[in-house]
Amino acid sequence: MLKTRAKYHLGQVVRHRKHPFRGVVFDVDAMFANSDEWYESIPAESRPEKDQPFYHLLAENDQSFYVAYVSEQNLIADYSGVPVEHPDVPDLFGPFEDGTYPLHFQLN
Repeated sequence: MLKTRAKYHLGQVVRHRKHPFRGVVFDVDAMFANSDEWYESIPAESRPEKDQPFYHLLAENDQSFYVAYVSEQNLIADYSGVPVEHPDVPDLFGPFEDGTYPLHFQLN
């Protein structure tokens, strides 16, 4: 039986270990839950293991805003205190407080 515990939480700001982007966690999969085509598009030497949490991020870099799907091993917490400017953040979260975003809705 797979037992995983997500390291990062909804509303937390994180950054990628290798690539220059950061984002807000808006969903977590306990293990890989994307397409095989997406997974195979990652170069073999960089491909993460599937049996770890994967995070959906409202992501940003210097040029654009987008949604990213990132393995836990490739993320680190962002303690910069700088808000994420992704235009969809206000749809899901309240105002940035103490380095995190509170959810606008109740979870089941």
